[in-house]
Amino acid sequence: MSENTRKFKNPVINWIEYRLPIFSFIDDSVGSNYPSPRNLNYWWNFGSLAGVTLVVMIATGIFLAMNYTPHVDMAFDSVERIMRDVNYGWLMRYVHMNGGTMFFIAVYIHIFRGMYYGSYKEPRELLWIIGIVIFLAMMATAFVGYVLPWGQMSFWGATVITNLFSVIPFFGDSIVQWLWGGFSVDNPTLNRFFSFHFLLPFVIFALVFLHLWALHEHKSNNPTGVEIKGDADVIPFHPYYTAKDAFGLGVFLIFFLGFTFFAPNFFGEPENYIRANPLVTPAEIVPEWYFLPYYAILRAVPDNFIDAWGILPVIITAKEAGVILMFASIIALAFLPWLDSSKVRSAKYRPIYKQLFWVFVADTFVLGYIGAHPAEGHFLLIGRIATAYYFFHLLILLPLLGRFEKTRPLPESISASVTNASSEEGQ
Repeated sequence: MSENTRKFKNPVINWIEYRLPIFSFIDDSVGSNYPSPRNLNYWWNFGSLAGVTLVVMIATGIFLAMNYTPHVDMAFDSVERIMRDVNYGWLMRYVHMNGGTMFFIAVYIHIFRGMYYGSYKEPRELLWIIGIVIFLAMMATAFVGYVLPWGQMSFWGATVITNLFSVIPFFGDSIVQWLWGGFSVDNPTLNRFFSFHFLLPFVIFALVFLHLWALHEHKSNNPTGVEIKGDADVIPFHPYYTAKDAFGLGVFLIFFLGFTFFAPNFFGEPENYIRANPLVTPAEIVPEWYFLPYYAILRAVPDNFIDAWGILPVIITAKEAGVILMFASIIALAFLPWLDSSKVRSAKYRPIYKQLFWVFVADTFVLGYIGAHPAEGHFLLIGRIATAYYFFHLLILLPLLGRFEKTRPLPESISASVTNASSEEGQ
């Protein structure tokens, strides 16, 4: 056995380790040999919760794919068969349905936590950008998956969303026809979306691997935003954070399985339990809740969005401007490391930023609420104001705060912040 091979108590593990050092890799990545900041709180649980949910989604998705028929004449009935005739098919489908919701809840909290504690700042810019790419891949996966049951909302949602690609200059119509596999949403569309929905989770899995690789290069950020300065600032990931993650997972599963068993259709649309009919349009086409803020941004633009400053020589239609703003609202998040110029990471030491952060969170909830209602009357007005503030916060307020905000003094080290917090609690 090589001198560099790590020794374990179990001889079978030692035999495997000598030939494939997988156990030392795990120990260095999430075990007792991986140093973590000693002050991580429960908000850091949601990254691992998202990872666990991803594995659950892939496992249940493979089971469902074994029993699903991607054909417009049989898709709806095959889903009903899974629910009624396949052993535990109802459980697999409900876990998969609600797992998508739980995945987005975990990721949204994970993103907001990163914004609050400045986890996107140097040297973790690439870590953050990979995270935004994962988020985009999740949205694509969820969209194509929503089409597969072939209900009314599935069909019309696919029609509306794929049509948005037609605004791309020169190639838009060709892209839409390629997605459709013809000149309307039909059987080729369903086959394409089934293929995408099966493939994309594995793409997400690969992106998560890159995300973790980037994370382990510079270690996790922490609530103080101060970098690790010595051994006093760190503790082993195992058993301290594995125990903390296990507790968080238990609480999360109570929430997850509570919906799965007692309110499985809480996040669903009743219209989607009606077979897709191209001749009958639903009264209101509403996407899943996790798309609602972006749906509100898409519809917030006036009918004719005219460039008032004369920079562009053409009139941009509401559809084109809405699509641009919708994608810009996500892409802008990838530029947070440069939009936020403050040298201080954590909102704990940025009093004005902390208040504006919660205003931004509230604004996102308002956009979600507006996205669930018709784009008319006061809903449309509130949606436009909320959309304007969304971009104002990211593009104007954050750069200005970095220059003019007076921050609180940072602790000398992570261990100092923990010690001071303990002494204050003791007093």
